[in-house]
Amino acid sequence: MNSTPPDPLVLVLGDEELLAARAVTATVEAARAADPGADIREYEAGQIAAGEVAEMLSPSLFGGRRVLVIRSGQDARKDLTTALLAYAKAPDPDVTLIVTHPGAAKGKAFADGLKSAGATVIPAMKLKNDRERTAFVRDEFRRHGGRCDEAAASALLQAVGSDLREIAAACSQLLADTDGKISAAVVARYYKGRAEVSGFAVADAAMIGDVPAALEALRWALHVGVDPVPIADALADGVRTVARVASAGRGNPYQMASSLGMPAWKIQKAQERSRGWTPEALVDAMRAAADCNAAVKGGSEDRGYALEQAVFAVARARHSGGAR
Repeated sequence: MNSTPPDPLVLVLGDEELLAARAVTATVEAARAADPGADIREYEAGQIAAGEVAEMLSPSLFGGRRVLVIRSGQDARKDLTTALLAYAKAPDPDVTLIVTHPGAAKGKAFADGLKSAGATVIPAMKLKNDRERTAFVRDEFRRHGGRCDEAAASALLQAVGSDLREIAAACSQLLADTDGKISAAVVARYYKGRAEVSGFAVADAAMIGDVPAALEALRWALHVGVDPVPIADALADGVRTVARVASAGRGNPYQMASSLGMPAWKIQKAQERSRGWTPEALVDAMRAAADCNAAVKGGSEDRGYALEQAVFAVARARHSGGAR
């Protein structure tokens, strides 16, 4: 009972399910730490009436802390939002109201009203780029007493992908199976084979004009069941990244990281890949990657063939220097 209870109004704002779930869990646990007998109730906003919430929020005859979790706040009907915003003007200190909202336009007035009422906002937006995902990986290890450098975080992302739940599970597994000091070599040993068949391996080989290596990685990836879509995405990302870094000119990757919005390791890698590319050749490669994406995501009858043709086109652009 000596722990500090959470604030009376908490708005979990964002569309990343893992971060939102963690925010709700942490707030509920804080309430339980302050009062082990706290009454916890959870609802879906679109399935409850204002009268039900009013009953839950009314003063209790028996005292004790109460926690009301309302998920998918964007789906709340007008009468419910009106009741909750009226309550938010003078919330009961013995009640913690937690509302989750994805942060999109639907139901925005409700989220804005809670913020205006002084709700504590916990951000839970999807991570937008490699830099944010790298930071998440490093924080994940740090939270559990481990250590992970930028290169190791990059290797893990290439092996696992961008789904935050899979990333978190991978971090947990690595911590359980190692001494907690995670290096790129440790990740490579642990995920041997998986990273080798990712779309990144195909893109890396294509960007340096190594057609045999790119095709071998592509065919193996398809053979073991890697979906063509992330391979096409990786190829497009590889071309775009080299184009962005090349257009920024030569420089220290660590100094360029902030202005380009990507981690230093990725800039350094792109600088190495950019050798031999001309601006005209990169335009051709981007066109080939875009055509590939359209074919793969548009339901092409032979998506593997579309990927192979993209590999040839990207490598051909590099070797030709963009000559027309």
